[in-house]
Amino acid sequence: MWNESDNKLYRKFEFKDFSQAFAFMTRVALAAEKMDHHPLWTNVYNKVEIWLSTHDAGDVVTEKDRKLAALIDKLV
Repeated sequence: MWNESDNKLYRKFEFKDFSQAFAFMTRVALAAEKMDHHPLWTNVYNKVEIWLSTHDAGDVVTEKDRKLAALIDKLV
């Protein structure tokens, strides 16, 4: 479930291992590139954290972020 705070959508994902986490990040990267909307994210071993906001709208949550979040949910 995505949480909205500090003008960002946030969600933490946990996978079986690094390979699954990295594969997920690759799927997200390809989708984000198609949308020309790129997340702020971190990865440590099997954990991926993602923050979404729209930089060109003043670093606030926009419909663009909500669409990417919904797409990311489908890629899990």
